[in-house]
Amino acid sequence: MAQPPATAPPPPGPLGSAPEPAALAAYLTGLEAWVRGRRTELDDLDAAALASGRGAEVATDMALALSLWKAVSDRYAAMWATWDGGRVLEADRAKVTALVWTRLDGAGASVPEACRLSDSLTSTLRTKLALTPGADAAAGRIKDLRAQLERIRDQVALEPAVGRDATVDRLAAMMARLDDIAERAGRGADVGGLLPSLEQDAAVFERDLIVGNQRRREARGLLAEVRTERAELVARGAALQRLAATCVATVQPAPRYAVPDVEALGPLPNTPEALGAYRDRLVRVGQAMTLADDAYADALAEHAQLVALLDGYVVKARATGAAGHPDVAAAEQQARDVLARRPCPVPIARQLVTTYQTWVDAQGQTTGGQP
Repeated sequence: MAQPPATAPPPPGPLGSAPEPAALAAYLTGLEAWVRGRRTELDDLDAAALASGRGAEVATDMALALSLWKAVSDRYAAMWATWDGGRVLEADRAKVTALVWTRLDGAGASVPEACRLSDSLTSTLRTKLALTPGADAAAGRIKDLRAQLERIRDQVALEPAVGRDATVDRLAAMMARLDDIAERAGRGADVGGLLPSLEQDAAVFERDLIVGNQRRREARGLLAEVRTERAELVARGAALQRLAATCVATVQPAPRYAVPDVEALGPLPNTPEALGAYRDRLVRVGQAMTLADDAYADALAEHAQLVALLDGYVVKARATGAAGHPDVAAAEQQARDVLARRPCPVPIARQLVTTYQTWVDAQGQTTGGQP
């Protein structure tokens, strides 16, 4: 196939950085070229597979390759919209970088990782369909494999210490196979039958490493989220304790909800599965706090509303001339005395405010609204 493989540009900067406009412009230009070039490659590969009657054989790999391309293409569109033709401030440039490194929907990887995985899959498809540029020249494929194994070496370095030996051994075995193939090719041997299996194994290995690294990042992100949620609940619990104490001291009867103790859940676990269960318990604690908070707040709000209601009736009594009547004045004083008690018997206060309203209405009618 004459179409050369598309090459993704290097990332413009790490997550959290705000690269200079020129660097972002160069990256977006390169990524646009990669998106267009990769789509052309995939269309050519799909046409070749259908023409050779091997569409079903490569259908799974082709679907995954198209899914990766679509995820990167959509993210590029979001970056281009944020870039806004270069009219960007530092915060906007940081948003573009965040779009480079945050996980793609449906791909489970960042843009650079998705591009590398797409490269591996596309290379595998070219190999299966015997469409690799210069397929008769093993040197080009050996060179590509060396570059891929170097990328894999970088990924292996990110693996946790526990269990890293197995991945190191797996990489070493692949490098030994490649060295053997290169030596055979140097002697003029036909290595066309040896390269496809190594290319396939390298593609699978690189994909496994990228996925594993992404899952570890997700686990770290989940731990940070759960830690933040726990801290927020601890603060909410302290505030709820103060609200409950104020409510009990102010009104009677007061709600009697136990304030959930976040500390009783124990320390944060360190595995994704346990963190998920722990987060579910935090959600239930938060729901219990919301229920208690609403009940205490409503009880205090009713007391405040009774005070405001009484004040409103007093204004009305003064306007109608009923305020000076001894029974009206006595009813007001009695209601205020009960509302001022701590704790205030709310049912009685409610009844006394209603009684005062009745006196005001009755005397207002008697005086005919005259002071």
